[in-house]
Amino acid sequence: MPKMKTKSGAAKRFKVRASGSVKRGQAFKRHILTKKTTKSKRQLRGATAVVASDVGHIRAMMPYA
Repeated sequence: MPKMKTKSGAAKRFKVRASGSVKRGQAFKRHILTKKTTKSKRQLRGATAVVASDVGHIRAMMPYA
């Protein structure tokens, strides 16, 4: 039986924490920033957790994480 492959796009975007939750970066922070307020850009800093209903899909894409 061959090894399962990790989806490389998912591996670049998500990290699995020790507790089993999945960490992701914030969206809407890449471009077209001039029309966004300073407050909204500041609140998009840092990482956040993936919603619990999506964690199973991400874990399936990253079988060894």
